[in-house]
Amino acid sequence: MTATHGTISRLLVANRGEIARRIFRTCRELGVETVAVFSDVDEDAPHVTEADLAVRLGRPLSYLDVETLVEAAKRSGADAVHPGYGFLSENAAFAAAVIDAGLTWVGPPPEAIAAMGSKIEAKRLMAEAGVPVLPSLPVEAAREGEGAGWRYPLLVKAAAGGGGRGMRVVRTPGELDAAVAAASREAESAFGEGTVFVEPLLERPRHVEVQILADVHGTVWALGERECSIQRRHQKVVEECPSPAVSPELRERLESAAVAAAAKIGYVGAGTVEFLLKDDTIAFLEMNTRLQVEHPVTELVYGVDLVELQLRVAEGAPLPGRGPAPRGHAVEVRLYAEDASHLPQSGVVELFEIPGPVRVDSGVESGSVVSTHYDPMLAKIIAYGASRAEAIRKLTASLDRSRVHGLVTNRALLRSVLAHPAFAGGDTHTGFLDEYDLGGPAAPTELEALAAALATAARNREAATVQRSLPSGWRNVRSQPRVARFEEIEVCYDPVPDEVTVVSATPYQVVVEVGGMRRAFAVAHHGARVYVGDTRLTPLSRLPEPAEHHAPGSLLAPMPGSVLRVEVEQGEAVAKGQVVLVLEAMKMEHQIAAPADGVVSAVMVEKGSQVEAEAVLAIIEEGEA
Repeated sequence: MTATHGTISRLLVANRGEIARRIFRTCRELGVETVAVFSDVDEDAPHVTEADLAVRLGRPLSYLDVETLVEAAKRSGADAVHPGYGFLSENAAFAAAVIDAGLTWVGPPPEAIAAMGSKIEAKRLMAEAGVPVLPSLPVEAAREGEGAGWRYPLLVKAAAGGGGRGMRVVRTPGELDAAVAAASREAESAFGEGTVFVEPLLERPRHVEVQILADVHGTVWALGERECSIQRRHQKVVEECPSPAVSPELRERLESAAVAAAAKIGYVGAGTVEFLLKDDTIAFLEMNTRLQVEHPVTELVYGVDLVELQLRVAEGAPLPGRGPAPRGHAVEVRLYAEDASHLPQSGVVELFEIPGPVRVDSGVESGSVVSTHYDPMLAKIIAYGASRAEAIRKLTASLDRSRVHGLVTNRALLRSVLAHPAFAGGDTHTGFLDEYDLGGPAAPTELEALAAALATAARNREAATVQRSLPSGWRNVRSQPRVARFEEIEVCYDPVPDEVTVVSATPYQVVVEVGGMRRAFAVAHHGARVYVGDTRLTPLSRLPEPAEHHAPGSLLAPMPGSVLRVEVEQGEAVAKGQVVLVLEAMKMEHQIAAPADGVVSAVMVEKGSQVEAEAVLAIIEEGEA
């Protein structure tokens, strides 16, 4: 299929959120007009307001509708389409439809996408090209187990898609069928293709990837490697460039393998060849035929704008013979809306502030709504330095000073990773977060609670309609100190502790002095919650509202979602830890298990039910039937 090449004057980005805003930024610098697309739930999203034009698509999953997207491009007068990442970015049929419509496709040829679209076929082609690969086999052969020469543990993988979805670790033969079924369901939901296969599981490998860029004239650049080993549920959390484990000799091997992979399939545009690295052994993992989420670290180290180069290549321009040389080090973290149990969160971002000498690629701003329909990533925060230590220091300082209110985030986890001695020493692997228990957010300190109490008292005084000069909670004859009670901590704020001097207290800032050291705390109030910096405190009312009481043994939905499966029936005996039902939220499966041995006394939902957070799903009565 022949792609259209020509000057791009108006670009439609068939995506949303952070990546759409990222592409628009480069387009503004190049003088290219931009077209956003949006679903009904994204009507007020930042990427919509930042584009020159915007086209409504409709239902939440309309970003996956090829016909609707191509029609939107035609209606808007766009002459090119950029797919971003995720959604249809690696869909060969979408690329072909864009080209058939006479538009410029900012991506690789459909044939190259199709060749890498199936991990099974991709591994076969890479082996032919001399790229090192792990062996793989169909699920049916894996069921023969060790008799077929295979050893556990194994890894079940989706043949299509990426991003860690459709993957399950299998350590014993008895786990295989359940893992295959779960991986297939998740892959079908995320990518519309449920085929899976099995390969050996490398324990504690590194995940490294090489950024490539190829033009239509046969030039291929390999722009070094990125280290992406720190992951949770196969989703990358921290990335950096270059890898602290890759020597110049190993880098040359990785880049040569990546260039060979691109040449084998006639690749054009930006892409990433991913490898597993164990000591000095490398094995091809997959090829992402699109821009990667973590591309900023490469941009900072190599001094390039990969989106600009994508557009230049799509216009038919040649790349210079050699790519740029690397300088310095860059580290990126992904800020997700998720709670301490790593369950995705939805709701309003009340405040979004990421300070410091860092690059912030975000899909949200203060006031944005995070929907249950899409990935919960809020932003990527990237720091650059002359050395790795400098980049880590800048990124750490930015996280310490950031303020993201309204939703629980993984900021504390990111901060813990950066501070961990193993990470500082470059000793990382894909099981890093499983090996080290980094815990959840730190509890509020007494000084933070004191600042929240003093700021709240000042706010109450400002809101008073009479006697505003009197202290909050003032009594003519006071026999007891005034205490502020929060869900997280309790503190006496009048009188303040002997070692503390209150310099000033307003509703939005409290300054105290302790031991000759003065500290200022920024305070924000959002509904019933108070934030001191990025620490959230929830005041307890003196007269609490009547609480909703649930029957003992009630299993509650941890988040909004849809019921994917109900595994039990009313009256059935269950064991502690047994899966009762499975929720799907943000394209991932979440198992709801029995908290103790007992009997299912009620099932409140059925397959396909839409539930809100805290909804009762089922009730387990402890004891025997």
